[in-house]
Amino acid sequence: MPVAPLSQKEIEDRLAELPGWSLDGDRLTRSYRLGSHFAATAMVVHIAQVQEELDHHSDLTLGYNTVSLAVNTHSAGGAVTELDFRLARRVQELAPVHGAH
Repeated sequence: MPVAPLSQKEIEDRLAELPGWSLDGDRLTRSYRLGSHFAATAMVVHIAQVQEELDHHSDLTLGYNTVSLAVNTHSAGGAVTELDFRLARRVQELAPVHGAH
């Protein structure tokens, strides 16, 4: 089933519920800082597992002690959809387990 792009208002309303996430052009983005490179790496693996479960993948960047995500929905022409927010919420829930802030 195709997913529909969200309106600017819908995006803004959903972002209000996800502290730290923002819209950068046509992508939802967020960066997390962690206590070590190992902790950041573990978080990347955890995010990859969630992405496989959702069958929806972000651009995921691992730094020394940072993890950054950028996501939109390719099948919706690169627009932001509910799929992107579903992934963002899941990442937001798992971040504290890794000590991310």
